[in-house]
Amino acid sequence: MYPERETKVKSILITQPPPEPGRNVYEEFAKKYKITIDFRAFIHIEPLTPKEIRKQKVNFADFTAVIFNSKNAVDYFFSLAQEMKVEISPEMKYFSINENVSNYVQKYIVPRKRKMFTSKGNEKDFLTLFKTHKKEKFLFPCSDIRKPSIPDYFTQNEFDFTEVIIYRTVSSDLSDLENVFYDVIVFFSPADIKSLYDNFPGFVQNKTRIAGFGSSTQQAIEEHNLILDIPAPAVNIPSMVAALEDYLSRVNK
Repeated sequence: MYPERETKVKSILITQPPPEPGRNVYEEFAKKYKITIDFRAFIHIEPLTPKEIRKQKVNFADFTAVIFNSKNAVDYFFSLAQEMKVEISPEMKYFSINENVSNYVQKYIVPRKRKMFTSKGNEKDFLTLFKTHKKEKFLFPCSDIRKPSIPDYFTQNEFDFTEVIIYRTVSSDLSDLENVFYDVIVFFSPADIKSLYDNFPGFVQNKTRIAGFGSSTQQAIEEHNLILDIPAPAVNIPSMVAALEDYLSRVNK
């Protein structure tokens, strides 16, 4: 902790897209402390081209099951299949990490109960779905940045499993922020930190407080020799909103 850095906050930048109307969890928080909160995505995603998919030597039609861990993966998988003129078998099985993703798959297929599998719990529960499907040939379409837990599980349990990168995470252009100052900048992923330095290689933290959500984000902050002023989650602080609330309750008295 750096007590000398705990000074009043008037502005916060959240490095994510603006929330959908009615879903801004920061709205009441901003009113309570009479501060300005801006949203700006530091990263965005771009689909790979069919040529880039072919370079990975993967044919979607060779598989009997697909694993989806996000709506983006669903969109780009079916879009690429159409663009590459790959006919997806009506017998294909779909494993989705949660019900939201599973419902989203149904935009592209006629749902059949014995071909759709989803978890109602966390990722650990999700992985248990595969125990009775070891004969399947699994395809995992994903981003170039992803947690290793799913590939690790399939490798350790000797499944027939292939990972294919179908979209990448890219740093957004933040040049319009060059001369803008915020008291607090909130980061949610290592890619956000990378984007900061891609856009502003000479960034100096000075009095800017930095908030970081998750261990991988906090590690990236440390690796860049930045001071982490507001970590989350923490003991009795489950969310970033809670962490900011805890911090501002001290500094904005």
